[in-house]
Amino acid sequence: MVKIDFKANAYPMISRLPVSETLDSLPDEWPDDPINDIRRMLARTRAKLAVLDDDPTGTQAVHDVAVLTDWSADAIVEELGSDLPALFLVTNSRSMPLAEAKAVTAEAGRNLHDAAARTGTRLDVVSRGDSTLRGHFPGESDVLAEALGGGHDAWILIPFFLEGGRYTINDVHYVSDGEWLTPTGETEFARDTTFAYRSSNLRQWVEEMTGGRVRAAEVASISIDDLRVGGPDRVAGILSELEGGRICIVNAASMRDLEVLTLSLLSVEEQGRRFLYRTAASFLRTRLGQRGRALLTAEDLGLPESGGALFVVGSHVPRTNGQLNELLRVSYVFGVEINVRELLSEASGPEIRRVADLANKHLARGQDIVIYTSRDVVLGGDAAENLAIGERIAGGVVEIVKAIEQRPRYIVAKGGTTASNVATQGLGVSRAIGIGQAFPGAPVWELGRESRFPGLKLVVFPGNVGGADALTQTLARLKT
Repeated sequence: MVKIDFKANAYPMISRLPVSETLDSLPDEWPDDPINDIRRMLARTRAKLAVLDDDPTGTQAVHDVAVLTDWSADAIVEELGSDLPALFLVTNSRSMPLAEAKAVTAEAGRNLHDAAARTGTRLDVVSRGDSTLRGHFPGESDVLAEALGGGHDAWILIPFFLEGGRYTINDVHYVSDGEWLTPTGETEFARDTTFAYRSSNLRQWVEEMTGGRVRAAEVASISIDDLRVGGPDRVAGILSELEGGRICIVNAASMRDLEVLTLSLLSVEEQGRRFLYRTAASFLRTRLGQRGRALLTAEDLGLPESGGALFVVGSHVPRTNGQLNELLRVSYVFGVEINVRELLSEASGPEIRRVADLANKHLARGQDIVIYTSRDVVLGGDAAENLAIGERIAGGVVEIVKAIEQRPRYIVAKGGTTASNVATQGLGVSRAIGIGQAFPGAPVWELGRESRFPGLKLVVFPGNVGGADALTQTLARLKT
């Protein structure tokens, strides 16, 4: 058995950790269930949760929430009058260059601030980011704080994501592959062509991302011991001492850890403290006082008994490639490869028409179909050029979806940027309802009346979620 020291300031001296032995070595979870207390406090505050989602996958752990791709101040004001407890503003900023991402985030923040003032609503704001630390941090966080009027006491950083196997232990963030916990800095995600980084220790990651503006030693931390041994009172004490916009990272290895954290946060906020959040999706569930729900079935979704499903695959991470290969092995799934180099050419029209025509033909026959970008990655000279190439490819995929006239039985969009573009540009969605999950970490949206296919169910499937059979499992689950 591997013996691991989990004292407050100790760091494991090994690159990878065995999952079961590591989790078993942690202190027992806090014994009291905080959810009912969380719900009572939320009812007392009557606050709404506003989430700036840098791609459309932030609803992957919650249910019964509004999703807005139109986040003008007027649209937010209208949404604040609904009975839903949270609104997700899909900014899709992760697909943008930093300057554009900051501008979009600032605009969304100002609109939230304006709408809250006009309606007298208390808004608690989360910047939802990737659980493997990819995204525009601290650029988005800085402009969001300013747009909301400043004066917050701290940024709370929580990348823990249970459904994706992302754990933070001893300040180190890990990705689970089933048997091992690998530090994120040593994974494929840290080698992202746009958001590369080296540090797995979150304190050191903050220093790296801020270019040394915030030193690792200046970053506060809530440990597993604080959550599981000290409990809500201990955690509330740490939170009460944060001030001046300080960054505080949160260790977590279970949903109970986040529930203890949430109860502590609500308690301290009742005393007048103000926090902003940069988190993955799991925290949003506890912040809404929700418990996990069973995965949705075809019957739950009210899917038609006939018709073909449409899978749109744009993500290029190795995990997606494996899932796509498995899906293409299913005998009744018709696959159409989109030639990326044709989309990047000046004459992309014929390729767009070819793929759309095939999709329409097979959907009309009631066949399940997957359209996917060719797997060869086209790279530019730097991160900005890579983003520009990605935008051009995404634009071509959108044009294909626009040209698909046959209503699918449902749609699965694989990849965060792909899903955002398919929803907003390809399907004309300005508002949807997040109704649950079709696969762990893959939310389902019910599209609004304004969309091209009102009421259609769209499965937003993140590129980095699921094993090799994730897409085939989803296909099987949603069969009649």
